[in-house]
Amino acid sequence: MKRIFLILLTGLLSLPCLARQSQAKEKVACIGNSVTFGAGIEDREHNSYPAQLQKLLGTGYDVGNFGLNGATLLQKGHRPYHKTQQYKDALTFKPDIAIIHLGLNDTDPRNWPNYQDEFTADYYSLIDTLRAVNPKVRILVCRLTPIFSGHPRFKSGTRDWYWQIQDLIPVIARARSVELVDLNRPLHNRSDLFPDELHPTAEGASIIVRTLFGQLTGKYGGLQLAPVFTDHMVLQQKMPIPVQGTADAGEEITIKFGKEQLKTKASADGRWKAILAPKKAGGPYQLEVATTTKKIMVQDILVGEVWLSSGQSNMAFPLSAAQRTDDEMKRAQQSGNIRLLRMKPLAETGNFAWDSATLRQVNQLQYFSGSWQRCDSVSARDFSAVAYFFGQQLYQELNIPIGLIQVAVGGSNTESWIDRYTLEHHPQLVDLLPKWQTSDFIMDWCRERAGVNLKNTTVAKQRHPYEPAYNYEAGIAPFTSFPIKGVIWYQGESNTHNEALHAELFRTMVRSWRQHWGYDFPFYYTQLSSLSRPSWPHFRDSQRRLLPQLNKVGMAVTSDIGDSTDVHPRQKRQVGERLAAWALAQTYGKKIIYSGPLLKTGKIKGQEVICTFAFDNKLQTSDGQPLRGFEIAGSDLVFKKAKANIRRNKVMVSSPEVPRPRYVRYGWEPYTRANLTNGATLPASTFKTEVQNID
Repeated sequence: MKRIFLILLTGLLSLPCLARQSQAKEKVACIGNSVTFGAGIEDREHNSYPAQLQKLLGTGYDVGNFGLNGATLLQKGHRPYHKTQQYKDALTFKPDIAIIHLGLNDTDPRNWPNYQDEFTADYYSLIDTLRAVNPKVRILVCRLTPIFSGHPRFKSGTRDWYWQIQDLIPVIARARSVELVDLNRPLHNRSDLFPDELHPTAEGASIIVRTLFGQLTGKYGGLQLAPVFTDHMVLQQKMPIPVQGTADAGEEITIKFGKEQLKTKASADGRWKAILAPKKAGGPYQLEVATTTKKIMVQDILVGEVWLSSGQSNMAFPLSAAQRTDDEMKRAQQSGNIRLLRMKPLAETGNFAWDSATLRQVNQLQYFSGSWQRCDSVSARDFSAVAYFFGQQLYQELNIPIGLIQVAVGGSNTESWIDRYTLEHHPQLVDLLPKWQTSDFIMDWCRERAGVNLKNTTVAKQRHPYEPAYNYEAGIAPFTSFPIKGVIWYQGESNTHNEALHAELFRTMVRSWRQHWGYDFPFYYTQLSSLSRPSWPHFRDSQRRLLPQLNKVGMAVTSDIGDSTDVHPRQKRQVGERLAAWALAQTYGKKIIYSGPLLKTGKIKGQEVICTFAFDNKLQTSDGQPLRGFEIAGSDLVFKKAKANIRRNKVMVSSPEVPRPRYVRYGWEPYTRANLTNGATLPASTFKTEVQNID
């Protein structure tokens, strides 16, 4: 009888379902500090990242949490992990998979300045010890989760030491042939999930888990294309064309475009990229991207010139609201070679509170959405009027396809368009990031309006499009791998409280965007128009003075088409066409006059100030009337209205009230009626300068 029972038992265990149940679970050791432990997470036993990883991996795995608050990787650190009970328990566990996330506490001034040279050796020791207890262990080393700028030691050393450690971890992974997982990339733009600047919430832990799960299983949801690839798109001509997306790790992807065919594979993090050869303007083309199980087709693709248009409400101002656009709607209907990608905001920043669903999506950076459209009377209606007129002018002169991308937010400030890393590493701008809603760095109107929008939030660090770095993270970052010809920009109204700060912000933004794209594209911006706000002459002049401070920039002057009471003047055709003139001349080599008069020199001769200008061909007035808008002052800096005349293509300025002039200015009123132009009827810029004696 016993023999029969043993035979039956052996047979049952040979069945696949029971054989799997008899197999030992795969053991996963989560080794780390307080982030691994789950410090600050409510019900951490269920919501820490190891606990969530256990749920996701399922019953075939045994996930152990060996995290310890304050632990350092450095063996001479203030709380070295290798001397703890958690370390001993992790070794006793003999893991099949070990996930190491250590280094955050090594940024403490007690640790990194003294023992930084020992970090790599100490990390190697931990890896080697894990391999000693299980030679087949699969080891994942993690680039660190973020430390945000509100951390008390951020500027005193932690910021710089953190990035020194981040740079070492890939070196360690390569040297010991272990897997590298980047936990910074999916979390660096989610400051809302780090209430104390260091420890993620349960939602933050779930992002860690999804990242680790993908690395462990290779599953990333199958083949997907980057969202910018949709029907009717335009690709930048004469530049390599990166086609990219995600797929399950190791999947082979075939890319076909015209007669060109490429193959690539998805990496361990699920990302893939293939670079198509540069193409001349033309089309339409078809793009096919496929794996063995899925195919994606993108139809009606043109190759031409792609421009990004960005800024605040005057860039977002729709064609349907611009002056004299009935004929333009008919013209748009016939503009099939112009394509529009409007990244529509989830919610406008009007004077109202957002609901809970909107607040949640804003935090998740789901603020912009859109797809390429053929230009017609429907798609053009809500598209940026400035960008539309810019594109029409380019198409008329170049006769090649034009792609226009709109990413603009009403009321947004310049700092919201700069990436976090750049702000964090700037000696002045780093202070914009913490507690931005109460910071004098941010214009009071922006803070007040954001406060209205966020009235219903329950999240301590709720995100908003006026928050520093937000619009870059949600709106610009998705395009930095997509080649563009250049940028047109209309913004500044929400930074006029501090023109010196804006100048630094603007320079920083332009340089950082170019760095992220990887080349110095042209950047053409709009000078603010005329409006009855006292600071605007100073701001316009500051924008003028930015011109020689950056290469490949240009400025469209609009002070002649402002509105004394409305911050949104409707004459957008002139703005778009003036920006296009800069592009046609400076980027495409057209022999046209592309700017109004820009001051070169102001010199004293007797009681007169002689002003010379660049772009001075046929200096004249816009209305045939005597020159208006000039003032001069002596050393007392008391300006008096002055008489101005054009002689020998120079402007002579004088006033009997100022016998010894030392300063001259022009258009120095918030809403100016100054009337100096050139032969192309382009207006002169507001300016103020100290004059020089003629030798």
